[in-house]
Amino acid sequence: MAERTQYEELMRQFSAFGAVRRELGRILPSDCPGGSAAVLTLLGRHGAMRMSRLAELLAVDMSVTSRHVAHVVDRGWIERSADPSDKRSRILRLTPSGQIRLDELSRRTAQLLADRLSDWSDEEVGQLIRLMARLRADFGDCRTHPAQPPPGETPHTPELEHTTRTPA
Repeated sequence: MAERTQYEELMRQFSAFGAVRRELGRILPSDCPGGSAAVLTLLGRHGAMRMSRLAELLAVDMSVTSRHVAHVVDRGWIERSADPSDKRSRILRLTPSGQIRLDELSRRTAQLLADRLSDWSDEEVGQLIRLMARLRADFGDCRTHPAQPPPGETPHTPELEHTTRTPA
């Protein structure tokens, strides 16, 4: 087990990580704030889902999720349709223009990370990914578990997972 001083240093690093998140946030287009980017990312990664599942994945309450969803619906990036198994619920899914926006966000994020980590080896980047995923899993992050698709839907997993995650 690590010593207390190592955990204290880890906490300092977590606090300083805000600068990385802020820089990732600065590359977002003005019409796509962090909450919107997170909605697009999660729908792109997990496929169509109910609002309640999206709120769980965002780790925010339904009122915040509803605001984020309204923003992306207004821009035509996602659509809401009736859930065939429960007419009171809505299924959210990316539209073609939403997929285009998500692809743009993914390219921007990947380019920023490639620029900032240009002196890192592939092994170092892979190690960082594995350690961050392990840390999230140890904290019980619901996004580390596969989502159950709505009835009649299959999960969608894009090649490049977008990493911008300002909300939640």
